[in-house]
Amino acid sequence: MTVEYHILDGKFDRLPAVMADLVRRRVAVIAAQGGAPAVAARAATATIPIVFGVGQDPVKLGLVASLARPDGNATGFNFFAGETQAKRLSLLHELVPKSVRVGVLVNPTNAPATDPTLREVREAAPALGLEIQVLNASTIGEINAAFAALARERADALFVNGDAFFTSRRVQLATLAARDRIPAVYTLRDFPAAGGLMSYGTDTTDAWRQVGAYTGNILNGAKPLNWPSNRPSSSISSLTKAPRCSSASRCHQHCSRSRPR
Repeated sequence: MTVEYHILDGKFDRLPAVMADLVRRRVAVIAAQGGAPAVAARAATATIPIVFGVGQDPVKLGLVASLARPDGNATGFNFFAGETQAKRLSLLHELVPKSVRVGVLVNPTNAPATDPTLREVREAAPALGLEIQVLNASTIGEINAAFAALARERADALFVNGDAFFTSRRVQLATLAARDRIPAVYTLRDFPAAGGLMSYGTDTTDAWRQVGAYTGNILNGAKPLNWPSNRPSSSISSLTKAPRCSSASRCHQHCSRSRPR
């Protein structure tokens, strides 16, 4: 058996060609990480089994008919990242209680992740007394430009959406946030490990282990329609140990190391 890895680093425009090639070569199964790859795989084939790991509702993404009965060639796991957006925004506000303007960094080329995030954050912000500033970035240069915009607009904090490209640029994001002394919240523990302040979301290590188990079952002859779309068994948040901050400057001046919550 041969396992191929296709790492796009957020270059979602390559997805149709990658999926078309996999379908042409009749691979045994496609394991798709994230909403955009999963949607592209589902659009490319109705016969090759697909095992996905997505942060959004797979029913709303059109991947399965229902969670209990996928009824097609795709099944997998929902990390429920979309359902944690309001909680992440609330945690950021608790950390910086005097914050008013929050920048929300999204990748405009990753619509399956960006659209529901902006909807959830915009719904949650008024109750917290927050103003939202949307920042788009899909390249290294655009990340730099986004932080320049944050400085110009004097944002109090930063909310970084879950995105494969942002994860690949976690060191850049954490470094820029520390340089500009702006508290930022992320989705994965990888970000605090790279020097970021805080994350809240699913334990993706456990989630991808379960995606691998589903993939193995399908390789052994199981059918996706017989395996319900599920959720990972654990969720974790990590928070940099810090005093209750009254300003972005004080947060990054005093924050030093992270601990699990």
